[in-house]
Amino acid sequence: MTFTQELWSGTSALQDAILTMPFNRALSDGTLPTEVFRGYIVQDAHYLEGFARSLAIAAGRAPDADAIALLAGGANGAIAAERQLHTEYMTLYGITPAQFSATPPSRSCDHYISFLIRHAAVSPFPVAVCAILPCFWIYNVVGQHIHALAAPDHPYRAWVDTYASEAFGHAVQNMLDLTNRLAQEAGPETRAAMHHAFAQASWHEWMFWQSADDGETWPNP
Repeated sequence: MTFTQELWSGTSALQDAILTMPFNRALSDGTLPTEVFRGYIVQDAHYLEGFARSLAIAAGRAPDADAIALLAGGANGAIAAERQLHTEYMTLYGITPAQFSATPPSRSCDHYISFLIRHAAVSPFPVAVCAILPCFWIYNVVGQHIHALAAPDHPYRAWVDTYASEAFGHAVQNMLDLTNRLAQEAGPETRAAMHHAFAQASWHEWMFWQSADDGETWPNP
């Protein structure tokens, strides 16, 4: 069993919960209400900017050129996705730049971004990579799962096709290979911290979708 297989096995109950949660079941069969997906897209645009920042920070701490290129390329890809996919949906749903700017990141989105940037900036590099990995890996698993079930006229087909694509799958495999390489070079304490960071980030992935389903906002005093 590879180290990344160990990571997935150690969080299997949470990974199953993500695949079967109401948001992703409705996204899978195309019944997710438009207003819920609209809110999710706005929050995901906020998230991807923060995710790109965490990748860029981690790239600056990478130990070799291959890791720098992988993480910096991921940062560029996250911004490209935000500009292409999300702009398409924001135009479709009539979300203006002013409306987007006036909508703050949700509590769960803000918490997740802070978690990623903190790990990228201060954790040992292998631990930072394990904090970043779930966003790549879980989205690919969810995208492929939904793609296998989605009808050709699925209302969110562009989203499904993006995360089930061969290009995205290739990027995910590169992250898995990097993680396995780092784990081979790490001691027991670092490997344990890698497991912990991966599990926490996977929880944040679940919570991000749950918060979109709940229409989460900041409470007023």
